[in-house]
Amino acid sequence: MSRIRAQWADSTLFWAAMAWNLQPKGVAEVFANAPPGSAKAFGEDRGKMSAGNMTRLRPADATGAYKSYLRRLSDMLDDKPYLLGEVPCITDFSAYHPLWYTRRIEAVKGILDLTPAVGDWMDRIAAIGHGTPEKFSADEAVAVAEAATPQSLLTDSTFQDDHGIALGSAVTIRAESFGLEETAGTLVAATRTHYTLARS
Repeated sequence: MSRIRAQWADSTLFWAAMAWNLQPKGVAEVFANAPPGSAKAFGEDRGKMSAGNMTRLRPADATGAYKSYLRRLSDMLDDKPYLLGEVPCITDFSAYHPLWYTRRIEAVKGILDLTPAVGDWMDRIAAIGHGTPEKFSADEAVAVAEAATPQSLLTDSTFQDDHGIALGSAVTIRAESFGLEETAGTLVAATRTHYTLARS
């Protein structure tokens, strides 16, 4: 079986926010009512995910970086309601995620007060809501997956052969710096920006 290693395209905003959110007072609040051992288990799980080449931010660096990113977001919102224009897009939802977590933790959420425009934008994103989920069984989920056709982007894009591994080969893939667990499958696409594996 061939192995493909890919650099994880992480968001530096995400890492700065998580380092800020999970400082000792943040962790204490998050796990205050959790069963004994939960914080330790969480730390061990995240330790496995971040082993390898990932550089962890020191608390002071995380604080400075997070404030800098919040100011950048605020500047982007000077003349428009969403980060890239008049309507929300994936950029808004991606940036919102770690900030949402900050806002949930009383001990650390004060940092958001420094950029009121960001708080207003967060209110607009939150107002979008989560839609109306409908429950269905595991069997129904499998049936939907079996009937689905992969998006053409994942299978019809120009093949980029960076590894000398032919499409249809059995491969494993993993990131180099974060989330190091391997995924095995059949290589069905390889482009400049992603790999796609078929799995059973």
